[in-house]
Amino acid sequence: MMRRQRNGVSVYIKNGSQLLRLLLFAAAILFLAGFCMVSTARASGNSDLAEGKTRVFDQAGLFSEAEKSSMEEEIASMRKDMNMDVVIVTTDDAGGKSAERYSEDFYTNGNFGTGKDYSGVIFLIDMDNRELYIAPVGTMNRFLTDKRWNTILDDAYEGASNEDYAASAEAFLAGVRKYYTAGIPGGQYNYDRDTGKISVYRSISWSEAALALAVALLAAISPCIGVRNRYAMKKERRQAENYLKAYRADCRFRFSANTDNLVNKTVTHIVIPKNTSSGHSGGGGSSSSGRSTTHSSGGRSYGGGGRKF
Repeated sequence: MMRRQRNGVSVYIKNGSQLLRLLLFAAAILFLAGFCMVSTARASGNSDLAEGKTRVFDQAGLFSEAEKSSMEEEIASMRKDMNMDVVIVTTDDAGGKSAERYSEDFYTNGNFGTGKDYSGVIFLIDMDNRELYIAPVGTMNRFLTDKRWNTILDDAYEGASNEDYAASAEAFLAGVRKYYTAGIPGGQYNYDRDTGKISVYRSISWSEAALALAVALLAAISPCIGVRNRYAMKKERRQAENYLKAYRADCRFRFSANTDNLVNKTVTHIVIPKNTSSGHSGGGGSSSSGRSTTHSSGGRSYGGGGRKF
């Protein structure tokens, strides 16, 4: 009887120790999961940024709620059509940073952008430094060349100078959509201002592709036609017929003297005017508007520039 009780107590203690181990193991898992969640939240830096839908960050309080809502709708449509990110931010305290550094840090820390090159564009209204700044990133540099983003700043400056900052931001959005729709200009190239490296954008138009295909087909068909004609022996047959005709014909020749006399002479003078055109001011049309000045920052390729207001 006492032995059975000892066995019962032993089994009870053994089962209790296993349960305690399971509880400790479960608690350790929960602790690790919570730690990972906290670390991820801290690493993200800014809440409701790249993972959320918000793309208008009015930290300086320059927009009304209706204006922000309208911008968010337009940006959502642009992101869907372009497959690139679009961000608008305002600040009245740049923390001692330049407009360039502030916009690039905001974009990098917010983890904005699409694809491996974090393609997109950020527009900053910096009330601290009194500057508008546009920073294309990644593939967007191909679309927003130096001439193009300067033109967008021209349009955005008018609203900012009149303290209509919503109009300034809307001009930025309209300009980005316009130039994305226009496509990458001919002769576009990226120039890295730090290394001097040039990256030329190469593309083939439909007309060039059609011409190349036609030349390839002609080059392939010509030898086939030549071989076919040689096997048909048309040249030899014509030579045989001409030989028989020459043998039977009267082979006499007659020569006559012909003289060409100059009757009249006319000389026409045409004045060719010099080309005084200096190109389009809007950008995107000529090869001279194809340069995009870039530099590396935070593992991303940034371009763009700013304008004081």
